[in-house]
Amino acid sequence: MSLSGKTAIVTGSTSGIGRGIAVSLAEAGARIVLNGRAARDENYEIAERIRKDTGAEVDFVAADMADPEACRGLIEDAGGCDILVNNAGVQHVAGIPDFPVEKWDQIIAVNLSSAFHTTAAALPVMRERGWGRVINIASAHGLTASPFKSAYVAAKHGLVGLTKVTALETAEEPITCNAICPGYVMTPLVEKQIPDTMEKYGMGREEVIREVILERQPSKQMATVEQMGGTTVFLCSPSAEQITGTTISVDGGWTAL
Repeated sequence: MSLSGKTAIVTGSTSGIGRGIAVSLAEAGARIVLNGRAARDENYEIAERIRKDTGAEVDFVAADMADPEACRGLIEDAGGCDILVNNAGVQHVAGIPDFPVEKWDQIIAVNLSSAFHTTAAALPVMRERGWGRVINIASAHGLTASPFKSAYVAAKHGLVGLTKVTALETAEEPITCNAICPGYVMTPLVEKQIPDTMEKYGMGREEVIREVILERQPSKQMATVEQMGGTTVFLCSPSAEQITGTTISVDGGWTAL
């Protein structure tokens, strides 16, 4: 399918899942607006690399997703929005009594509130353009829970709820809203965790991936950023016009347990 003529904004897209989604949308012909917190040279270089690799128009807009005004400003600065992918996220692990208040506030702001602010700014633009797709990157933790991740689990559950409300408010329009719920995905962030985990458990690489990292993922295989991108492109296709307000789990069976 072709997304030629469509502008896609992907928050938190200079690496990992967000970058993979941006590349897939670019390959499908969309104009891409990458986002990261800082206006660093490397972020503009990433945009240029994707542009060269895909032939798509790719821009970078710096905006801190913990700042409501910056979230809304991103949509305005992008110069259009047909596809909004709310992907930005942060994480912190601690028990509830020891969870730092500032970390709770940051995770809720970036993982949940940013999606509210970008969606609020994007919907009027989509309505004016007569078409739109809002795709929220939630998590298996939007459907289930793990200990020591109170803020992350709360935010991702909230993001699933926001997805449903957005879908209901746009149900009679050519706009859909869905959430993708990944399990573990092989990203640079996950890759960096593997050596320390190997040392901690005294295991080899494949054993630590299978038995420790993927303990709750029945497939014992990580998803890929390309699969996240492919799922996103599908949700933008005509085949997905009647899919709205739902979650799509890409978690190797995690939430089937």
